[in-house]
Amino acid sequence: MTDNQLLRREARRKMMLEEPVYKVIPIVAVPMIITMLIDSLYNITDTYFVSRLGTAATAAVGVNDSLMHLVHSVALGFGMGAASYISRLLGAKRDEEASRVGVTTLFIGLAAISVLALIALLFVDPLVVLLGATPGVKPFSMRYARWILLASPFTTGTVVLSQLLRAEGSTKYSMIGMASGCVINVGLDPLFIYTLDLGVAGAAIATGISKLVGFFILLMPFLRGKTMVELKLRLFTPKQEIYSEVARMGVPTLLRASMMTVSTIVMNNVAGSFGDSALAAVSVANKAARLVASGIMGLGQGFQPVAGYCWGAKKYARVRKAFWTCSAMGASVGLLLGAIMALTAPRLIGLFTSSNDSGIIEIGSYMIIAQCITMVPHVWGMIANGLFQALGRPVGAAVLGLSRQMICLIPCVVVLSKVFGVYGLASAQAVADLMTVLIALPMVIWLFRRVKRIEAGQTETPAEQQELTEADPAELQKQLESA
Repeated sequence: MTDNQLLRREARRKMMLEEPVYKVIPIVAVPMIITMLIDSLYNITDTYFVSRLGTAATAAVGVNDSLMHLVHSVALGFGMGAASYISRLLGAKRDEEASRVGVTTLFIGLAAISVLALIALLFVDPLVVLLGATPGVKPFSMRYARWILLASPFTTGTVVLSQLLRAEGSTKYSMIGMASGCVINVGLDPLFIYTLDLGVAGAAIATGISKLVGFFILLMPFLRGKTMVELKLRLFTPKQEIYSEVARMGVPTLLRASMMTVSTIVMNNVAGSFGDSALAAVSVANKAARLVASGIMGLGQGFQPVAGYCWGAKKYARVRKAFWTCSAMGASVGLLLGAIMALTAPRLIGLFTSSNDSGIIEIGSYMIIAQCITMVPHVWGMIANGLFQALGRPVGAAVLGLSRQMICLIPCVVVLSKVFGVYGLASAQAVADLMTVLIALPMVIWLFRRVKRIEAGQTETPAEQQELTEADPAELQKQLESA
């Protein structure tokens, strides 16, 4: 490693550990916010162009949104599991171990998603029905799903590489890679959908090509030695210790993201019982609301490496300060974006549907406005989840993730849709967000009380001592050396 590379590493480490958190969080988070927004734009772009083909085609893209989220969930499980561990290792100045974690996670993740995609391709017909496709939507859904599955290894690669860059604070490179892919997708969509007359399949092909290009662009900073994490074949280390640490935070992330897919499937099936217009409205509204939510998620993901670095360096007071600073930023941004989105909801929904389908606009607008009203609680819940992820607390991260996507949301979908019909369904996510905050608040208070005891060198029970040891980078290093 050259002197310049070492200097860059130390400068980045100093920024994460010593600069004021109100400056560091935006530096790390803004590129991540843009990256998450761009990721949401991929599917919204497809919806925009496909909507000109009719309501059934629009609903088909919405149904396959669940499939794309399932692929994304697996990729996030690997990527964020590695990112949490890598941030703590880098904060403890254990750079080579961080690189070993990154290389091993990338190769294992690509292999796993390739096997899953092959199995899904063999059963694509019943798969789209399970995802919520009605008989009229099913043919379009199958065409779209095949190409999404074929492109899934590159989708996984872009997610994992993006998370590795985020873990070290190099979010600018992640933003560039994702932005390049999105621009390509926007350019190829009309070409494949209309000019080549490929319809819904053309949208999926354009997305697949954009993911392929984005993957190779994200590889470039690693290959050129611009990153703290090195991707070299010799660093591939298939050891149980790495698997365990990645799984500690990866599994909760996978569960949370997978439950989002499950809840979307449940919501699609319930919406389908009200007709194709309701199904299209729910899918479009979810995409529009997710556009804002993804930006907030980017803020939370920008906060996580800062917290992880500080935790690895045992700067516990800085962890607390970073959390509350990020919470204030998130609440302000969520309030502003929620207000703008609520005021423009009918126009926003209208962009993704034909003008003669008023049902989509009415139901979709109501759903967006309901979620905008609860945007600030939603934002804080996501940042609280990120705190548990950054500090290597898998149980807390899993509970908060499952609360929003399964424990609270699915019962709300089922009960509210039966009591209030389609508008009850449209209110379900907003109600679930409020319920999740009621769960998150006491958990955060409890966690910070634990952190204060760690600062004082106190643990009260053997079980607590074991839990703290598992999150201690020094102990993890001993485990790796003994292996």
